[in-house]
Amino acid sequence: MSAIGELSSMTRRKGPMTKEEKKANGRDNKAAYVFLLPWLLGLAVITVGPMFMSLYLSFTDYNLLQPPEWVGLDNFVRMFGDARLHNSLRVTFTYVLVGVPLQLAVALVIALVLDKGLRGLPFYRSIFYLPSLLGGSVAVAILWKQIFGTTGLVNQVLAMIGIQGPGWISDPNTALGSIILLHVWTFGSPMIIFLAGLRQIPVMYYEAAKVDGATTLQQFWRITLPMLSPIIFFNLVLQIIGSFQSFTQAFIVSGGNGGPSDSTMFFTLYLYQKGFGQFDMGYASAMAWFLLVIIGVFTAINFIASKYWVFYDD
Repeated sequence: MSAIGELSSMTRRKGPMTKEEKKANGRDNKAAYVFLLPWLLGLAVITVGPMFMSLYLSFTDYNLLQPPEWVGLDNFVRMFGDARLHNSLRVTFTYVLVGVPLQLAVALVIALVLDKGLRGLPFYRSIFYLPSLLGGSVAVAILWKQIFGTTGLVNQVLAMIGIQGPGWISDPNTALGSIILLHVWTFGSPMIIFLAGLRQIPVMYYEAAKVDGATTLQQFWRITLPMLSPIIFFNLVLQIIGSFQSFTQAFIVSGGNGGPSDSTMFFTLYLYQKGFGQFDMGYASAMAWFLLVIIGVFTAINFIASKYWVFYDD
């Protein structure tokens, strides 16, 4: 009891700390920094250092074999006349603006179904989450290539009913769509977050709406979506950032060359080709910082627009 009383008196006391207390806090801080030291070293060496180095290289002509030569803004000016870069931006924007909304819509629908209290919910939740764990892997990208190839599983099924399917990946009209479908298929991560958000909505709101005669659709629009809007916003920001950085799917499915007519030439894939294929690392670094600006602009737009449609429970 004496120890508890002493602790209570310390928390109630106001005024400057004594020398003993300052020494104790100093020892605690030193211990904390010691435990944080590996992470801080990793942050400086693996993240911050390469970032500043790439920023410097973006203003140079560097081929990985000779010392970088300062060229100022030439790399950024080159982007205005780079037709393949413009095409990669178009492909990437299409992938993001189509794939992200479709993925979030599918994730929300599945979460609503699972929120009904199905038997074996942990099993279904794990099964639906599994594609998200494997969606960015090389193995799944290869599997997807086999499924949508000219003699793949999809065309074999279509052949059973007398339909000659196209080469979904080799056709420039459908190649990007097949990769978008792969992105939508990896809906597990946002689905889990949606499901957690649905579990936090008070049941009394739905009970009151039923008493007032609200239909299921009205309950969804008037209760579920507004209450879930912070979760939707969170998933939207994360998925947009992740989609702009997508690389593995396009690299494996297209064979690393951007697919037919550059139809799957993502911005990250073109960046990789410039930096490690053509050894134009200065230009690739400039592209990387340009991509950072694009992601920052999209994120800022989402935050600015969120005040008009995201509602927080006060």
